[in-house]
Amino acid sequence: MNEQRMEQWTDNCVKRAVELLAIDSPSGYTRQAAAYVMDAYKSMGLNPELTKKGGVLVCLNPGAPEEDSLLLEAHVDTLGGMVAEISGSGRLHLTPLGGMEPNNAEGENVRIVTRSGKTYTGTFQMKNASVHVNSDYHTAKREYRAMEVVIDEEAASAADVEKLGIFPGDIVCFEPRTRVTESGYIKSRFLDDKLSVAILLELASQVAFGGIKPTRRVWQHITVFEEVGHGGSASVPAGVSEAISVDMGCVGDGLGCDERKVSICAKDSGGPYHYEVVSALIEAARRSGADFAVDVYPSYGSDVEATLRGGYDLRHGLIGPGVYASHGYERSHRKGVSNTLRLLAAYLA
Repeated sequence: MNEQRMEQWTDNCVKRAVELLAIDSPSGYTRQAAAYVMDAYKSMGLNPELTKKGGVLVCLNPGAPEEDSLLLEAHVDTLGGMVAEISGSGRLHLTPLGGMEPNNAEGENVRIVTRSGKTYTGTFQMKNASVHVNSDYHTAKREYRAMEVVIDEEAASAADVEKLGIFPGDIVCFEPRTRVTESGYIKSRFLDDKLSVAILLELASQVAFGGIKPTRRVWQHITVFEEVGHGGSASVPAGVSEAISVDMGCVGDGLGCDERKVSICAKDSGGPYHYEVVSALIEAARRSGADFAVDVYPSYGSDVEATLRGGYDLRHGLIGPGVYASHGYERSHRKGVSNTLRLLAAYLA
């Protein structure tokens, strides 16, 4: 593949990822992010549809035969929080949306989105968060019942908070703190899975404008409930015989992947992925020259496993660019993006 072209594709992915990361989209509050994805597909001349659950489904090459179609899945929903209770002192107690770990989010800035449409800012802190006052600060367990959101408004009681229009059930979005370094690293909360959504959008653009010519019909489904377990459980088009989640590749002890590679998952906590699909992905990675690893993830679940649990009879796989510190302040690299694009382009050809 032309290296200059691949650099441009990678630049496009990083740009889209930064734009997506700036749109708050915890599970259950994804309308604006889905609108971004819809507009992106429409700008390519494609005809996306919004699913009843709020995801985005699109066919990249509707002229291809329906039989033996491929479905690529990625998710635009992220971790976040929801107001569960308003304390007597005017602080917010949260319940998590997905696997947001409170110890990873301590001291993070947040946005509280009210049902009226007004947004307030605040900070997610330990209760009694001043080290000079709280002698138990260093040993206190970081858990949701010991944490609270301090609102950036004059609110000293539950009544004060309710006057602002904040109530239980309101969404709390955590600041992503997105950075792209000169050395090519991409750092942010919620690279899982907005980085791979950006990769699928670039792949769609290249198919739409003739840069990639798939040998079969290809669909993409950008799901919106992956972080709570049922994103890919519906909306599989007729004719699909194979589905691949494009999510994050795990980086950590005992694994071969790093932020510069594309990871091919052979097994995760849900069991093995389809042997023939994994083998074909490995062959495509080798054929394309992608730097890759094949790994077994100890604690992971994907959209495509939700698809299988939804009762669909299809082959399944999972790939993604390497992401370090998953569900925390995550880090990947533009080489991981380009290697994922190389694998996917080769797999479609």
